[in-house]
Amino acid sequence: MKVLLTTLNSKYIHSNLAVRILYSLNLSYEGLDWKEFTIKEPQNEVAAHCAVYDVVAFSCYIWNITQILQVAEKIKQLNPSVKIMLGGPEVSYEWQDVISLPCVDYIVIGEGEIPFHEFLTSYPKLGSVNSLVRKEHGEVMYNPKSTTFDLQNFTGIMPYAYDPPEDLANKVLYIETSRGCPYKCEFCLASLDNKVRYLPDTTIKETLLYLMKHGKVIKFLDRTFNIKKDFTIDIFQFILANYRPENVFQFEITADIVHPDIIAYIQEHVPVGLFRFEIGIQTVNQKANLEVSRKQNFDKTSDIIRQLETKIEMHLDLIVGLALDFYEDIKYSFEEVFKLFAPELQLGFLKFLKGTLLRDKHEQHDFVFDPMPPYQIIESKYLSKQELEQIVILENALEIYWNKKRAPYTLRYVTSKYSIFDFLSGLGTYFGEHTDFHKHTIGDIFNFLGEYAYTFKPDDKILHQLIAIDYYLYHKIKPSTQYFKELDRTERGEIIERLQINHHNYRHALLSLDFRFDVFTSTGAIEPCRNVLIIQFDGSNKPEIIHSYVPAEMV
Repeated sequence: MKVLLTTLNSKYIHSNLAVRILYSLNLSYEGLDWKEFTIKEPQNEVAAHCAVYDVVAFSCYIWNITQILQVAEKIKQLNPSVKIMLGGPEVSYEWQDVISLPCVDYIVIGEGEIPFHEFLTSYPKLGSVNSLVRKEHGEVMYNPKSTTFDLQNFTGIMPYAYDPPEDLANKVLYIETSRGCPYKCEFCLASLDNKVRYLPDTTIKETLLYLMKHGKVIKFLDRTFNIKKDFTIDIFQFILANYRPENVFQFEITADIVHPDIIAYIQEHVPVGLFRFEIGIQTVNQKANLEVSRKQNFDKTSDIIRQLETKIEMHLDLIVGLALDFYEDIKYSFEEVFKLFAPELQLGFLKFLKGTLLRDKHEQHDFVFDPMPPYQIIESKYLSKQELEQIVILENALEIYWNKKRAPYTLRYVTSKYSIFDFLSGLGTYFGEHTDFHKHTIGDIFNFLGEYAYTFKPDDKILHQLIAIDYYLYHKIKPSTQYFKELDRTERGEIIERLQINHHNYRHALLSLDFRFDVFTSTGAIEPCRNVLIIQFDGSNKPEIIHSYVPAEMV
């Protein structure tokens, strides 16, 4: 029997750990292959590749289940004898409608290690296979016996050993050191497994060492990596003893429980930019947190972030749509979290995942959500459709201008003086009225920012000057003049000559300012002072500020 383990990743750079684990654990089974595709590949080509197998087993998530079912139908059209197996979190709950589809033959419920192995060794006699849903003579059969996998069985297993090593450098590589989560957040599938189990220490470090050697970006899948202080520091020590300069490591942590010893270790030993921390703040509204059985101390979280922000790149997450979170509550949470100025702030929208308690009790709060993946909120008694649509518009502006680092100084200034929520909401609306959020040019991005700022605060010179600074600093090659003019040719020449600036090998933008930009970048304060900012371009690297020059006649 020829069996293919596969999935459809959302992007080429992603990698699927589950497929690799199942392949590594069942190497002795002759006829077992594995291959990854993406959701953007032509489905007919994917189906043609799969149709030569006897069984095709897909790893399913909310982002790929729709496309997987479409591919499964095409496989059956090409070769009706192929058996289609589905596994993963998206089909482990409320699976009755899925198994009823003509293109689906088997579903593995929960952890796949035990049932998949039993399937391979028992086929075609599958009556004793645990956690396997199957069709037999038109009847759906299911043996629901628990199949928790002993993680000590991972000893000696290295999931990435069967990738061409040269391919790993171009992918995000995932590693798990534990399974389970101690918290019970009702919107999260991790809350269903509150027993935290760890993989063997030797296995973790052997896999990590291999990924450091061949890969670049390594992402830990643990839901709360910092539960155990000693374990956390031990892994950090191992990384620091073995990493390569191009490596980057991403961890999901709970910030308000970070132990002081972890903070001290990071501040003393960890190089800047080596670690990224993903921190799910979700909401500052404590009533909303408690309604979904979530505990969080935002003051502690903020304090930890500020202590570590000079060493760690922070990625913060908020969720829109939680029960008891009204529009003004979401605005307050957004503004408080934005003030932390994390390099990335993700504004996600509440999803009603199969299996979660949130989905089971959605009627209590008049939640309406899309019945199709990813099951996103449409409205509730706390948020109208119109309010949600406006926050989606804000989220588009957040992604374009902050997360993609197009206007960092502008938005920092707006945060200090105005409502950043209102500004991004208005900017997003203006942007959407003039072009498509998903089809625009860099010119559009800065044109619309400048135009909107003049309608938002036409007399705020500092705001407009910061937009110009962001515009010039974003480009590697000196762009055309926009927003306000540079100094005229004579003034430019005098200053360049006076400062002996190398204008033969570089190009320069000279901007007349009404404030000290260096003071603003270091303290956030606006110190009035007429001066000239000089930005230097070499055509291949990020531009550099070489002078904040104050001519005597401008003092």
